[in-house]
Amino acid sequence: MSRNRVIYQSEGLYVSRDASLTGSIDHEQLGRVQSANYSFTINRQDVNQFGNLARIDSLVLDPPTVSLDFSYYLTDGFNERSLGFYVETTGTNMMRGDIGAANTPGNFASGHLTSNSGVNFYIVTSPDGDDLNTAATGAALDDNDTTIGLGNCYVSDYSVDLSVGSLPTVNVTVEGANMNTSMSSASGQIVSPAIDQELGTKFTASGVQLPNPTNDGGLTGSTGGAVITALRPGDVTLDLGNVQNQSLVILSGTDGAHIQSASISMPLSRTPIDRLGSRFPFAREVDFPLTATMNISAIVAVSQAGNLADILNSGVDSATITIADTDGADAIKYTMKGLKVDSQSFSSSIGSNKTVDITFSTQIGGPNDLAHGLYMSGINGDIQVFG
Repeated sequence: MSRNRVIYQSEGLYVSRDASLTGSIDHEQLGRVQSANYSFTINRQDVNQFGNLARIDSLVLDPPTVSLDFSYYLTDGFNERSLGFYVETTGTNMMRGDIGAANTPGNFASGHLTSNSGVNFYIVTSPDGDDLNTAATGAALDDNDTTIGLGNCYVSDYSVDLSVGSLPTVNVTVEGANMNTSMSSASGQIVSPAIDQELGTKFTASGVQLPNPTNDGGLTGSTGGAVITALRPGDVTLDLGNVQNQSLVILSGTDGAHIQSASISMPLSRTPIDRLGSRFPFAREVDFPLTATMNISAIVAVSQAGNLADILNSGVDSATITIADTDGADAIKYTMKGLKVDSQSFSSSIGSNKTVDITFSTQIGGPNDLAHGLYMSGINGDIQVFG
């Protein structure tokens, strides 16, 4: 059937637990997705010779570059758990990337610091004019749907933006090894985009079965509450603790600065490791050390006694960002430990409020390092991820 365009109503974004898995219980649909951009680039080297003006060939020497970046509204931690991040919960269902038992603190990035084969992402497109999430229970995928798959993907950047007048939004960047397009069979199965990283060949397992699309997936709310549609900037609370002692202005309390925006960024840059005899990297390892940053922008209210010389000798501090849902329960909490101030910039001009921009940073520790890095807890603890 011909179609004139594809718009957001027809698309859904899925992620697998591991690149080699094919069952529907090993895949999840991400919720509240706002954008998804993906591409591949092939790097070639021209072969020229004396006697020919144009190249005689163009050979591929480097692995192709496959990239995906997407954004979604922050909710309850379900998407983060599906992406392999450690999210401390009050439930008992743990998943890939989680360490220890429920309610046990763990580094947010711990699930991405060890070697693995990556995961697959799928962008499913339904027929023209049809909502992919047709009902609360979803409709099964069939041969009317098409799918673009990205194989052996690794998260290379995670960031969350909180600002006045905007819904809290997460941005994720992914690097992959392969991309394919497939038409679903009558049973809804599609071709896996994964490759065998050891052999550098296509993955030849049976077809991939994605779960039925739904409106809310694994998203939840507080006990007895409605499913979280999105979190609001008015429900964001920043507890800067001793971090404010590293500032020349008061950052919290009734006399504190009026914070306009806050953001957390955690790059997970990776280096593909190649070897002779393979067209694809056999691994994409994280480049250590990793540094997570927090940026705060605020309208200045009251200055406080301080000295840059003292800030240079300041100790290790922590800060917490908490976002409540409509029931008042803590839906999401980010905690950054081992923070150090990197910069503090003031801006003042005629016609504008005086503002201050502060950047803090901390390094990501090992999976069991509870004194440094980024930590996250979410209200979504009783919904099992993957199965």
